[in-house]
Amino acid sequence: MNMIRPIRSADLDALVRMARTAGAGFTSLPPVPEFLRKKIELSERSFAAEVNEAGHQRYMFVLEDLASGEIGGCCAVEAACGLDEPFYNYHVGLTVHASRELDVYSRTPTLYLSNDYTGASVLVSLYLAPAFRGGGAGRLLSKCRFAFMAQFPQRFAPKVIAEMRGISDENGRSPFWEGLGRHFFSIDYERAEHIVGMGNKAFIAELMPKHPIYKVLLSPEAQAVMGRVHAQTAPALHLLEQEGFRYQGYIDIFDGGPTVEAPLAAIRSIRNSRLVTAAIGAAGGTPHLVANTGLADFRCALANLSPERASVAVDAALAQALGVAAGDPLRIVALQ
Repeated sequence: MNMIRPIRSADLDALVRMARTAGAGFTSLPPVPEFLRKKIELSERSFAAEVNEAGHQRYMFVLEDLASGEIGGCCAVEAACGLDEPFYNYHVGLTVHASRELDVYSRTPTLYLSNDYTGASVLVSLYLAPAFRGGGAGRLLSKCRFAFMAQFPQRFAPKVIAEMRGISDENGRSPFWEGLGRHFFSIDYERAEHIVGMGNKAFIAELMPKHPIYKVLLSPEAQAVMGRVHAQTAPALHLLEQEGFRYQGYIDIFDGGPTVEAPLAAIRSIRNSRLVTAAIGAAGGTPHLVANTGLADFRCALANLSPERASVAVDAALAQALGVAAGDPLRIVALQ
């Protein structure tokens, strides 16, 4: 059985291993043990804090195989971005040039440096080890955050976003970086991504051109990847689109990957989740996300359930894994 739980200090080695195998583009978790240790410590403080509104908290979760104890994935939510330093994206807008005298009318897509997502909650650090892929583990890892957010909405912002990994090749070369960023920095994309992952995105962004950039002035290769996701990220994007996330014209300033967004209250797994009472017994039915209502002891899993109006039967093994007894509350949501 795969179970989602908050990360803890003992998971540091597993997190470092995942960060080393994820490759370029996994910017929020560079494979630097001391840096990752601080991420874990921040998560532990966030779960322990009393919170009434989104702030500097960062909640990180891991996927654990309960039979082996192996950690197979991680994900996180930043409660609010851009509170310490600017949070940058490019907004792909439109510039119109027209002259009646010359009979000229042109519409030119234009990149504007933007801080529009300041204060939004951000889904970050989603990674699933190859050995764990399939069998619903990806859905569990992606959607578990919504069960947590549904239970504690006061800890998050009204808008939720996710920056999706953009196009790069097997050598870590990004066409968007080569077409734009490299003109201002004499470093490779993979090096730039590492610097970003270490918390220096604003520093680099502030050296990028502040003036609007006409898309037509970029190389054809850079234009072609704007708003597109890496092949490995496509399944994650599909899951978010099922939840109601949409691309609204914002892209990453380094690899051109799309940012998708949704109102917190409109996210499908949050909107459709409900609280029921646990009953211990034979279980079966249709796939559901099921979670306890704990904070620091939050647990979430996938299970086949047949919920009644106010209760749901879960087998003894699942109840033990979730840390619940008969009569305790559970939050459930049917999967698509």
